[in-house]
Amino acid sequence: MFATGALARRIESAEAALTLAVGSGVRASQPARDILVQRIGGGAGVFAGGSPFDKLIGLGFEPLRDEELAAFESAVHARGGSVQAELCTLADPAVARSLTGRGYELIGFENVLGLQLDGEAVARLKRGLDGSTKVDPARPEEMEAFVEVVSAGFSHPDTFDGPPSHESFPQETIRAVLRDMVAVPGFVAYLARRGDTVAGGASLRVHYGIAQLAGAATLPAHRRRGVQTALLRSRLVLAAQGGCDLAVVTTQPGSVSQANVMREGFSLLYSRAILLKPPR
Repeated sequence: MFATGALARRIESAEAALTLAVGSGVRASQPARDILVQRIGGGAGVFAGGSPFDKLIGLGFEPLRDEELAAFESAVHARGGSVQAELCTLADPAVARSLTGRGYELIGFENVLGLQLDGEAVARLKRGLDGSTKVDPARPEEMEAFVEVVSAGFSHPDTFDGPPSHESFPQETIRAVLRDMVAVPGFVAYLARRGDTVAGGASLRVHYGIAQLAGAATLPAHRRRGVQTALLRSRLVLAAQGGCDLAVVTTQPGSVSQANVMREGFSLLYSRAILLKPPR
C-alpha cells in the first residue's frame, strides 16, 4: 500500500474518533473523575490522568486555532498533567512548527501500518488458519478473562532491537483501559486458545470500513507458538467479512509487533511523531 494524504486523513480521523469515544465513555461511566474530552483542530484531545488515551491526535488536516490549543493545554496543566501530541508525518508541517514553538519536545515515534482487505488478501489469510490455535469473540462472561490475559501479556513485553517505548503503564492501569475500550461501541474482544487453555487475546474496532487492530498480547508461556499470528489472521478475516476494506495497526518502530504484521502483508504507511509539553 501507498499512503496518500487522503488515506492518512481517513485513518487519523478514525483514531481521533476512537480517542473521543473512549474518553467520553469513561467520563459518562465515572462522573466523579475529572475527564477532559475535546474536539480540536479536526482531531481529538483527551486527558484522564494517566491513560494511554491521554493525547492530542488527528491534528494537521484541518485548521488548528491557537486559542483552542491553548485552552486544552491550560486545562491539562491545571490537572497536573503533560500534553502529549501524536502527529502524523503526512499532516500539515505548520502544525509541527506551531507545537515546537509552543514548547513541545520530541520524545519518540510510532508507526502506522495498513493492509488492503481485498479478495486476494483474505483468501491468503484464510489459507493460513491451520486450526492449531482457536480464536473466538469473547463472551460477556469472558470479558474479565480477556482483560487479565491481555494485561498480563502487556506487562511482560518482548524484547526487540529498537528504541524503547516513550511510555509505560502499570498492569492495573492497563486493566482499566481495556475495560474502558471494550465498552466502546464497535469494539470486539477476542480470546485465543491452545487446546482448552487461554493463551492470548486481542481486540478489534470497526469505524467506517476501517478495522482498527488493538490490544493484542500473548501470555509468556505460549509465545513463539503462532498465537499472535492466529489472532491477527482471524480478526482480519472477520473484519473483511464484516465489510471492512482496510485494516490498520500502530506499533513501536522495529518491534516484534511490527515484524508480525509485516509478515502478514501490512505496509508501513507513515509514522507519528510523539511530542510532549509538560506543565511549567
